[in-house]
Amino acid sequence: MGQLTTGALRAVLVVLLAGTVFVQAVMVPLLATDLNGLDPDVAHLRTPVLTIVVLGTLTFQTVLVCVWRLVTMVRRGTVFSHAAFRHVHIVIGAIVAAALLVFALGVVLAPGEAVAPGIVLLVGGAGLAVLAVALIVLVMRMLLAQAVARDVEATRMQAELDEVI
Repeated sequence: MGQLTTGALRAVLVVLLAGTVFVQAVMVPLLATDLNGLDPDVAHLRTPVLTIVVLGTLTFQTVLVCVWRLVTMVRRGTVFSHAAFRHVHIVIGAIVAAALLVFALGVVLAPGEAVAPGIVLLVGGAGLAVLAVALIVLVMRMLLAQAVARDVEATRMQAELDEVI
């Protein structure tokens, strides 16, 4: 990965991280204020919805930080090592947690007449889509494992060849 690509990716990561901080600092309090004025029949949704939004933002921030660290490893040429697995595992866990939060949002919105059933179904579909992203990252983790294994094998073979020469 070239300098331009990693620089562009880092710029995008900074913008996204700043956006999530903005959501936590400005948008969540505004959402809390808006939810205060709700009909008493749906006022019970305020706390769970706010909690899910904050936790969902934290999962996204976790993914951004881990991707930043992986990009750093790419620039140093150390991404094909066992140290990269820790970051990839955290990314997978954060994405699964985000999927569970989306499903939890659907469960919170489902009872009663406050939200149309179609919206709850769309939220469930979004949860499946987020879970699919976790599976895609898991497949990429398997590819990383194969690359690390081949790199270790190549290093071993190079050492044997050096001994012969």
